[in-house]
Amino acid sequence: MKIKMWAVALCLLFPFAGQAGINDMIQNYNPGGKLTFSADRGKELWTKKTVSSEDGKERECTTCHNKDMTKSGKHAKSGKVIDPMAMTVNKDRFNDPKKIEKWFTRNCKWTYGQECTNQEKGDLLTYLSSF
Repeated sequence: MKIKMWAVALCLLFPFAGQAGINDMIQNYNPGGKLTFSADRGKELWTKKTVSSEDGKERECTTCHNKDMTKSGKHAKSGKVIDPMAMTVNKDRFNDPKKIEKWFTRNCKWTYGQECTNQEKGDLLTYLSSF
């Protein structure tokens, strides 16, 4: 009986693990509390097209991540499958702050040619948390 109660408790708590992680990261990008994050600005950034100085090809976040956040994507260079971004189908997506920062660093440089600001990271996470 005790095992069943623990299993039920874990099942009830687990879906919110990703949301807690993403909310913590959003707070981390706003240490002074002066920034206001927007899902609309995050969406604009997510779909912003840029041209790479490396290969002259057009890029946006959906180049590698699928336009449908509930579906897997495919890395443009390596062809490696990328798990869905939506927390509704990939509850582990935003649980690890180190991974979130790692991917922001790499993907912002690759997609936009520069690191994202805290404002941009907060806007993107706010947008991504809606899926």
